[in-house]
Amino acid sequence: MFCLCADEFEGGRCETDKAAQCYEGVGLYYRGTVSRSARGRTCEQWDSDTRERFMSSDVNEGRHNHCRNLLFRRRPWCQVRRNQRLVKEYCHIPRCGSESLPASPPPAATAPAPPAAASTCGQRSRRKQIKIVGGTVATAEAHPWVAAIFWRSESGEKVFRCGGSLISDCWVLSAAHCFPHGSHDKERRFSVVLGRNALNESDPTAEQRFRVEKIIVHDGFDDSEGNFNNDIALLKLRARGGKCAEESRTVKAVCLPPPRQSLQPGVACEIAGYGKEKQALWYRSQYLREARVNLLADDVCRHKDYYENMISDNMFCAGRPDWSQDACEGDSGGPLVCEVGGRLFQFGVISWGDGCAKEYRPGVYSRVTNYNGWIGEKTGLTSVAAGAAFPQNL
Repeated sequence: MFCLCADEFEGGRCETDKAAQCYEGVGLYYRGTVSRSARGRTCEQWDSDTRERFMSSDVNEGRHNHCRNLLFRRRPWCQVRRNQRLVKEYCHIPRCGSESLPASPPPAATAPAPPAAASTCGQRSRRKQIKIVGGTVATAEAHPWVAAIFWRSESGEKVFRCGGSLISDCWVLSAAHCFPHGSHDKERRFSVVLGRNALNESDPTAEQRFRVEKIIVHDGFDDSEGNFNNDIALLKLRARGGKCAEESRTVKAVCLPPPRQSLQPGVACEIAGYGKEKQALWYRSQYLREARVNLLADDVCRHKDYYENMISDNMFCAGRPDWSQDACEGDSGGPLVCEVGGRLFQFGVISWGDGCAKEYRPGVYSRVTNYNGWIGEKTGLTSVAAGAAFPQNL
């Protein structure tokens, strides 16, 4: 058997639109044949590794130089030769329904030195190891803001409940769905461990443990649609001797970005947690693990092939172009952090998703920058509204 493609289509599966003159959304589904950048340079052919990882269903399995959007960037792009170097450039393709090309994103600015009184938030003690689903084992030094939240059952058994992130010496940010009774959950049954590398191993020289004084779940938390809207919560640590968490190589606070601040689709960010390594496993990872995911454009995540209207303005999605890495059960409440100006800022709280590392089902995260006012009101932290240490010229 063989197939004849309809007019204007070609490829083994008739997946390439020869007449495509524009792209929709951010161009993830663009299958046209434009092969020139917006600056007039001819695109280079896609390399074998890129074809194998991302383009197996493309025309000729990606053996071409047509523009594509492979890494959730702002629009279709390709690699071109500039001064004998391969560089990425956006392509000369208009957005459908627009008469002109979309504006290029502003160049990343060099971050100025933080204000003199700025905290040391968002700074690692040690770079993550080069060696979550599809992720790698990490250390507390690489993610010193990650918190492990435990719950004590009626029988006295200590059970890991969720992840969280240290945002100040006495406050941990987490997900609302981790606390089924809301703010009425009994605080005395919860405890928080900072600086822990493995759930079943304790290191008193690196860890700091605290009882929970208060649990605050967002009043607007709603799971009636199965999508965990306003999935955000705060835990106040019980001070010891007038002090809560003390900064060390394994314990540091993460930075919070300013209200409504957003990053461009395609930006690579990090997630970390103690969740399952694969969806089908009955057990969680015993070790802290990390993974890198790319931010998706909102209209992509709301596409009919993804989550459609389940995504509210309080959420965003992130995933890998090859769907190899993702958050999973047990990672809930943990942080999604992105590097800006040499510091790590928490833009997301791990919330929900359909499965783990599943095609067209990226992880969904609570949009932290929608809650600066709420966090400031509940915690009394004055730097939250402004976004401590955030570069002002981005």
